Amino acid sequence: MNNSDQLLEKRTRLKKKYTQLIEEAYNLRQSDQALSDFSEYKATKVLYKINKLEFVVRDSN
Repeated sequence: MNNSDQLLEKRTRLKKKYTQLIEEAYNLRQSDQALSDFSEYKATKVLYKINKLEFVVRDSN
């Protein structure tokens, strides 16, 4: 497995985690606003990592 395959796999895992966090934030919105905000914050951090990876993957191609 070469480096670009590893980066693509990591990007896939991060996208899945991002989706889970956004769904969690949406589900918590009505019951616990603080947990919802925290989940959105973690999702934002994951999205930042995804964007950095996409830049690296695009640059390596």
